[in-house]
Amino acid sequence: MATLSLCMIVKDEAKNLPRALSSVKHLADEIIVLDTGSGDDTPMIAAAAGAKVNFLMWGDDFAIARNASLDQATQDWILVLDADETLTAAGQRLIATIRAEKPLGQIDPANLLMVTALRREIAVNQSPYTQVSRLFRNLVSIKYTRPIYESVDDSIEALMAAEPHWQVAQLDGATSGAIIEHTNYSVTPIEAKDKFKRAERIMTKYLAANPEDKLIANKLGALYVQSRAWEKALTLLHQALKASAITSRLQPLTEYEAYYHLGIVHRYTEDFEAAEAAYRKAIAVPIAELLKLSAYLNLGALLKLKGNLDGAIAQYEAAGRIDPKHPVTFFNLGVVHKAKGYLEPAMRAYEYAIALDPNYGVAYQNLGAVLFKLGKLPQSKAAFDKAISLAEKLDPTEAERLRQGVKRLGLDEALKSSSRSSSK
Repeated sequence: MATLSLCMIVKDEAKNLPRALSSVKHLADEIIVLDTGSGDDTPMIAAAAGAKVNFLMWGDDFAIARNASLDQATQDWILVLDADETLTAAGQRLIATIRAEKPLGQIDPANLLMVTALRREIAVNQSPYTQVSRLFRNLVSIKYTRPIYESVDDSIEALMAAEPHWQVAQLDGATSGAIIEHTNYSVTPIEAKDKFKRAERIMTKYLAANPEDKLIANKLGALYVQSRAWEKALTLLHQALKASAITSRLQPLTEYEAYYHLGIVHRYTEDFEAAEAAYRKAIAVPIAELLKLSAYLNLGALLKLKGNLDGAIAQYEAAGRIDPKHPVTFFNLGVVHKAKGYLEPAMRAYEYAIALDPNYGVAYQNLGAVLFKLGKLPQSKAAFDKAISLAEKLDPTEAERLRQGVKRLGLDEALKSSSRSSSK
């Protein structure tokens, strides 16, 4: 029976840490928690859960902190989690398989070095899945590199080159699903600005010393996409796509992300042809289809903008086949069907989006409009009432705007007229 160390680096995670630790209960033989300067009860919570708690002064380098936590691990395998992540049921089954030393696919357990799999980003409409390398053997040669967007992949590549019997299992999530769930907690504008500045500072300094690092060029370019610094983003994304002597297992994923973000840049600078070409190149990259979901969605939105409604429908339908449980896909499909005048398919798409997310306010609103056009007046009123009720909890001004919109639509009058007609 193989053993497992859980390794975490944390700071001020008293709220989230119990949930993360609970998800690996009875699976980890030891828990290593490295605290980088908490001002709350995080260390005490970790200690109470049986963790070995250590401390490290933060020095703007995630790899150093990660490696310090790995240095404390004594078991056969290492699982790395952050405090705002939890191991899913699929992840728990994977750990059980590793601990039982059973084959993973066609890979002999004696030769398995690492598992890469998918992480699901909770409540994220775009890019709801990411690839992570969080489960690997506890070997002294496996270390994190890069001060941000740190990973063990470079050291894994070097080890496999030196000892060719090692193998990496790559789980695409198509059958098992994501092994980790990440809750994207909202932050205040000040916190968001601080995080942006920190990431920009670390990546700019690192890239100046390592200009051939395609991954960091891509990630810094993506950071500038978020802040709509289009020219800076464009330069860095092209840098990431240039031929390089550096190769790694992450290269296809970096290539995908660079083309995907190029598509966003060209879309917002209104070079629609270049945007479409970039999205199609992203979709063509050979990585797990779930990782490409956002490219399908963005390409669908772009084709709708260009007036190619059939093309947009094709992209949304492809996205729906990849992940039939992502409500945004079906909402967008409903929007395009409605634009084509296909009211029944639009209604079904909105209803399915709502079935996936019962609190999808704008889906109720759009469903109400379609039902009104179909003459399904009681159902239309119920949908609008639900949309208003949901909006009331978030933004009373928006709720009032919806009420006025329904009033202008004449729904109440139409219902009264229909009732009078049916009573005659």
